[in-house]
Amino acid sequence: MSSVSKEQLLEAGCHYGHLTRKWNPKMAPYIFMEQDGIHIIDLNKTAQKLAEAESAVRNMVKSGKKILFVATKKQAKDLVQEAAKQAGMPFVTERWLGGMLTNFATVRKSIKKMQTIDKMAVDGTYANINKKERLMLEREKAKLINVLGGVTEMTKTPSALFIVDVKKEHLAVAEAIKLNIPVIGMVDTNSNPNNIDFPIPANDDSSKSITLIMGVILKAIEEGQTDRKKEKDSAEIEKSKAEKESAQA
Repeated sequence: MSSVSKEQLLEAGCHYGHLTRKWNPKMAPYIFMEQDGIHIIDLNKTAQKLAEAESAVRNMVKSGKKILFVATKKQAKDLVQEAAKQAGMPFVTERWLGGMLTNFATVRKSIKKMQTIDKMAVDGTYANINKKERLMLEREKAKLINVLGGVTEMTKTPSALFIVDVKKEHLAVAEAIKLNIPVIGMVDTNSNPNNIDFPIPANDDSSKSITLIMGVILKAIEEGQTDRKKEKDSAEIEKSKAEKESAQA
């Protein structure tokens, strides 16, 4: 089971879905009941699916894989950005740039351009260009940072995506599907869970709900990183031991 209880999920409001008229019928297996015109999510299913996502994330990170965090909605972006930074993972929290995954080579060129402008500011190049040109470069850099600031260290396409609100971030989901990149996502009652590899049925509008689910994913990442470090340290010890025995033979 998940590392959070059903009571914690309830307290965070993870069970509140959307108005019944806004539902996606494909979410039917995750809906417990209807109350005052609102669909209520089955928290037993939430806990089960969250546990599956936790396990997947832990194993991915343990094997050294990177997970791209995606959340551009107002109530999620700051929470997700902070968590991604804490975990050392790339993130997109402003705007999903078309081709972020499917045309990654072009995205890398934009990142390099941003880095080139940075270099120009410190290597003396700025001193040789006029004020108008400097202003244009600074504006271009600001635009690039706004969109690509969270993926500057991402040298290749990620191994998975974690998404808050798969309906809103449908472009990211579509690109991930095209490239067979697994998607872990919070799915509300208005979403389609069928094209998400690890759907987590939960309220994706409440900051409390997002914070709780995000915290579980963050903990799984930290555990995966710890496991990976332990394995590397153990391998180094074994290697050193073998080298000593070989030298003494």
